[in-house]
Amino acid sequence: MNKRIPPWHRLLALAIASMIFAVFAPTIVHAADPPTVQSLFETTTKLQISIDTIWVLITGFLIFFMQTGFAMLEAGLNRQRDVVNALLENFINAAVTILVWWGIGFGIAFGTSAGGLIGIDTFFLSQLPGTDGSYTLGAPGSTAAINTYTLFFFQFAFTATATTIATGSMAGRTDFFGDLIYSAIMGAIAYPIIVHWVWNSGGWLSKLSYHDFAGSSVVHTVGGLTALVGAYLLGPRPDRPAWGTLPPAHNLGLATLGTMILWFGWYGFNPGSTLSTGNTGLIGLVTVNTTLSAGAAALSATIFQYTRTGKWDLVYSLNGSLAGLVAITAPCAYVAPWASVLIGLTGGILVTLGVDLIESLHIDDPVGAFAVHGINGMMGTLSVGFLGQAELTLNKKAGLFLGGGFDLLGIQTLGVVAIAVFTVGFSFLMFGGLKALGHLRVNPEADCIGIDAYEHGASVWPDVYAIEQFITEDGKNRTNTPEVGTLDSE
Repeated sequence: MNKRIPPWHRLLALAIASMIFAVFAPTIVHAADPPTVQSLFETTTKLQISIDTIWVLITGFLIFFMQTGFAMLEAGLNRQRDVVNALLENFINAAVTILVWWGIGFGIAFGTSAGGLIGIDTFFLSQLPGTDGSYTLGAPGSTAAINTYTLFFFQFAFTATATTIATGSMAGRTDFFGDLIYSAIMGAIAYPIIVHWVWNSGGWLSKLSYHDFAGSSVVHTVGGLTALVGAYLLGPRPDRPAWGTLPPAHNLGLATLGTMILWFGWYGFNPGSTLSTGNTGLIGLVTVNTTLSAGAAALSATIFQYTRTGKWDLVYSLNGSLAGLVAITAPCAYVAPWASVLIGLTGGILVTLGVDLIESLHIDDPVGAFAVHGINGMMGTLSVGFLGQAELTLNKKAGLFLGGGFDLLGIQTLGVVAIAVFTVGFSFLMFGGLKALGHLRVNPEADCIGIDAYEHGASVWPDVYAIEQFITEDGKNRTNTPEVGTLDSE
């Protein structure tokens, strides 16, 4: 049991403490320098960088979550026999992309510019941290006031989005090893080169004041055109219906979930591209424009398809919303809200006609990747040249429809054409090389029993439709399925 402390002991301790405080307090107060304008400025700057870093990381996490959206959308729109393959390709895409982006891609994209075409340093993040243990801001080709690691992660999330778009268009018949290879090449070379042109401060399109705020052309046009070339060289899936009739979706519930996740993730994609919270009005404008365009596109696609078929089509409504999101990604910071509605309405109609176009060309695109990302990525980028507000654009020039003449539209057109030509040419070389090596289309056996059974030994619903049932139907599929050589030539 503790003894009670005598009262005089407490008084003595209090007296000693008071003496110590009386002796040293003036020194302590004197040692604390009064705040100056410089010190207040430095504190405010550090606080702003901290807030911006949190903002960019959170929006980067949202963009990365879009991988889940793509996986669910593709799983829902593909046939059951192809779902495990689609899920694994979307998942492994992130694993491949982060490594090649770290090693090569980030340096090509944001390293010191060589002639405005390609970055030549910052590979493997080798310059970080500094010799004094500090963390530098931005990158040689970026003026973003966030540390380089944060910028690296945010841009990685964009890279993963660009490289995964092609998996949907090429689903159900791509060799898995070939998928790993083209994902690595896109993340390391093809996509970073376009990033350098547009978003590196030394890039040749950046110097021309080319406008692509969050990636309609850099991310979506690149992904959509790559997907188109890949699907064309692959040939159609086995046992698909006649052209003009899309194979039925495997699970519209998953497709809807995936689309809603993608819409949610776009609030990281577009508002996050501000890379700062300093201009709250800009963040608000980008968010509102993004939402208006998505809603307008979903409605226009749904209504337009109804006028053609007499049915309210869920798939076209889903792809319509995505078309509006893709289209507004470039102009979201440069147009007024009324213009975003017009862009969305246009995108919803274009995605519907785009699907018809691809089917008429006998190119099998299971998820409509080119119609959503390719066509609307280009349209959205060009829309800046038509509808850009002079108060909002980088060069303070208005679009053609707002009295600004052809200057802005000319720059936008030049950029879109350059990006399209490079991407299509690079994609033909990449996929053509894989085809020559026998790693583009999956083994013909997979066309008979299904790619899930052949490459993964799994079924997404084994208690509903087991692998053995696919194999049992092997003879039927062999009879009805054309040779792969025939598929490739169509």
